[in-house]
Amino acid sequence: MPVPDIHPITDPTDERIADYVSLTDVALRSRHEPSKGLYIAESSTVLRRALDAGHRPRSVLLSPRWLPDLVTMLASLPDEGTSVPVYVAEPEVLEAITGFHVHRGALASMHRPSLASVHDLLSAARGGTGARRVAILEDIVDHTNVGAIFRSAAGLGIDAVLVTPRCADPLYRRSVRVSMGTVFQVPWTRLETWPGGLADLRAAGFTVAALALADDAVSLDDLVAAPPERLVLMLGTEGDGLSRGAVEAADLVVRIPMAGGVDSLNVAAASAVAFWATRT
Repeated sequence: MPVPDIHPITDPTDERIADYVSLTDVALRSRHEPSKGLYIAESSTVLRRALDAGHRPRSVLLSPRWLPDLVTMLASLPDEGTSVPVYVAEPEVLEAITGFHVHRGALASMHRPSLASVHDLLSAARGGTGARRVAILEDIVDHTNVGAIFRSAAGLGIDAVLVTPRCADPLYRRSVRVSMGTVFQVPWTRLETWPGGLADLRAAGFTVAALALADDAVSLDDLVAAPPERLVLMLGTEGDGLSRGAVEAADLVVRIPMAGGVDSLNVAAASAVAFWATRT
């Protein structure tokens, strides 16, 4: 098993912990993390799920009380001849580094896995028989919503998630945390063109359903009564919902039946309803 390489940290400006600086700066991290090929896993639960998914840590940063648990966790990694740097700092130093009070155990800087092509991702689903239910997230910018949708996707059997070029990063710290690490369970990749990428899905036999409010929308109940063999559920950005181009490119528009004078749900709640209703 790999032996952790433990280093005390007393200086928040120590260059060795540069991966963890200013974790609350969303704009900075959104540029910094993908370009450096990393993402941040927060909490021992998330780190465990990342390790179980085969992801490798670059380093770990934590307070002294969490060190015994971390050493036990890293013991499960295959020995690849290199040690994992473990940086240990007191809580006030951790807060000065990251910009927030770290109270969920360890933070880990993880190697970001390469994204598969859409074709390879969908072909590999269901043990190689191919995906049957896919979710597309169009330009959803709230990382909390992205994480919540991934948690619903994992729990309700969605085979794969595709995100548009401008959608928030599913591996951003907040998305990963809200998903409780289930973002590592659901195969996902980023579409290179939008909405042009829908043509490839339709060619692969998928029926594309846009969840949107429209005069010609069919009820989710009607879709469930006669489900297509392969289904894509498109979910749009907060507030405005799906773009006009996405709706026009869909095969049909679907709305969730509502009561009490409410016309729609939050996108994360809507995803859970749609995923559950169309489960197979």
